[in-house]
Amino acid sequence: MLYLLLLSYVTVFTAELVGDKLLYTISALSTRYRLAPLLSGVALAFMGKMAAAVVLGGLVARLPVKFVALVSAATFFTMALALTFKAPASDGLEHAHPGRWFRPALISFSVVFFSEWGDIGQIAAATIEARFQAPLVVWLGATLAMVTKAILAMTVGVALRNRISQEVLRYCGVGLLFSLGLFSLLNVALHW
Repeated sequence: MLYLLLLSYVTVFTAELVGDKLLYTISALSTRYRLAPLLSGVALAFMGKMAAAVVLGGLVARLPVKFVALVSAATFFTMALALTFKAPASDGLEHAHPGRWFRPALISFSVVFFSEWGDIGQIAAATIEARFQAPLVVWLGATLAMVTKAILAMTVGVALRNRISQEVLRYCGVGLLFSLGLFSLLNVALHW
């Protein structure tokens, strides 16, 4: 079982580090939100996506590319608009307040959960599950790999937050999210 856990972790982690858009998205979110609610939302989203991967096996990999790209584009554009019109806090962070913990967690969950279905990490988890038929172990290894990726991305975001003004980060975040939305639409056009 330990072998399968490590296989799932290393395979999904390696697959996700190669050109994955969520690295940039999570980094951008971590320049704006506190880490605890951000990590909570992201971890829950990854748990759900990897659960779908191991339960549905190869079906996740067969989701229509156009549908996945359209949902991803809509998510990225919505987040770009929300960031554009969001009034900045005095220090740029959402602070610990009962209503302000849930919102960043929900935003980070939504951005991760509703984008990139059928991506390389889910396909890797689905493939390993189909081969070894150990859903709990594969799910745990894949989810841990995704959370590790999120922590790395958040580390980059915090480093940026500490060195670059909130206004510049906001413009960069909007530009990045908008670009990812356009990239997703381009993906739709290429598969039309």
